[in-house]
Amino acid sequence: MKRHLIEDLRSRLKANQENEKTSNETLESLERKVKALAEDCSNKKTSIDSLKQRLNVATKEKSQYEQMYHKAKDELEKKDVKLTNLESKMIETECAMTKLETIASQQLHGLAKQSGRALETVQKQLLLTNDKVEEFMTFVKALTRELQHSIQELRTKIKQAKKKGEVRACKKGLSQESVQLAASILNVSTTDLEEILEVEDDEETAKTKMEFEKDKEWLQHIQKLLETQFPFASYLMDAILEKLNEKKKLVEEYSSLMKHTV
Repeated sequence: MKRHLIEDLRSRLKANQENEKTSNETLESLERKVKALAEDCSNKKTSIDSLKQRLNVATKEKSQYEQMYHKAKDELEKKDVKLTNLESKMIETECAMTKLETIASQQLHGLAKQSGRALETVQKQLLLTNDKVEEFMTFVKALTRELQHSIQELRTKIKQAKKKGEVRACKKGLSQESVQLAASILNVSTTDLEEILEVEDDEETAKTKMEFEKDKEWLQHIQKLLETQFPFASYLMDAILEKLNEKKKLVEEYSSLMKHTV
């Protein structure tokens, strides 16, 4: 029985030893797993810490973006309100502009009609004024020609009066027989002799030619005055007064000659 007991104990010991060996191997395997799990946990913890940091950063960024979003949203709402107000004002402005354009168009149409009537009136007045100017120029030209003609007639009468006076003075100095003798020598009548004596000499001819040239220059001066730009009334008046004064002097001279002749 002891032998059986010892064998049994040996068998148990052997079995225990085998079990212990198996247990040790299992324990080592578990320790290796625990160590690997610990390292894995450590790595995961590190990864989790990193993720937490990134999450915190992302949370802060999200908060900032949310603030920016709300701020942008508020600004956009304000701009939408302003845009709505601007659109309303633009509509009101367009309506006002349309009314103004309508009023302006009506006023311009009325002004165009008034301007057309005024232009017609001005054109008629201008034509009338042109007619009056033409009539005035015709009158001035006729007046100056008549004035010049009357002066020429006065000069001729004065010359004739002077010649008659000279002939009469000559006849007074000569006897009737001398006059008839001179007429018979020239084989002309006494009347023809008087006409011969009244013929102008060279000096009188030159004087007459100079007076004609002066009259011609005066008429040209009047024509230039009428063709120049306004105003020319004072110059025209001076020129006509100059000729009238000349005529006045000639009239006085002729009257004086006629008195002495009589």
